[in-house]
Amino acid sequence: MPQRDMSSIKDEELYETLRDQGDSKQKAARIANAAANQGRSQVGRKGGASGSYEDWTVDDLQERAKELGLHGYSHKKKDELIDMLRNH
Repeated sequence: MPQRDMSSIKDEELYETLRDQGDSKQKAARIANAAANQGRSQVGRKGGASGSYEDWTVDDLQERAKELGLHGYSHKKKDELIDMLRNH
């Protein structure tokens, strides 16, 4: 997958915070750009937080990898799964 052009991210600080919390690159970019356009308080009203991947079980992480169509996750350790999910 090509690297994300950070010039297209309108709120880079929020983008990095979301990535650190476990959001995918696409989701973090979508939220950061919406927050820049509408204001953070407006975007935050749309839904709740999903929590950090560190709080998920290995089974939950594997299920998420499966939902995303990733391969090679079944024998990975928790930290490897988190890295895979964050960098897909």
